[in-house]
Amino acid sequence: MLTETDELADALRDAARRWPEDRERPAKLLLDLVREGHRAIAADEDRATARRRAAIKRTSGVLPDVYPPGYLEQLRNDWPA
Repeated sequence: MLTETDELADALRDAARRWPEDRERPAKLLLDLVREGHRAIAADEDRATARRRAAIKRTSGVLPDVYPPGYLEQLRNDWPA
């Protein structure tokens, strides 16, 4: 159950313009808004993932000589058993 605040009333009015076939069905409009919001969130997450992958690809291998050969093995030898 939702209380119809001004913000919710505005959202329903905008939704009714976008989905006029559901104008008289506020519950359906809310469902339409939820689906649209979910799609927007998923698309944002997909774009963020693509940006991170592109950054990894751009920077991959740019510091090849930072750690000498055998560094990781030496580091692990210092760890307690």
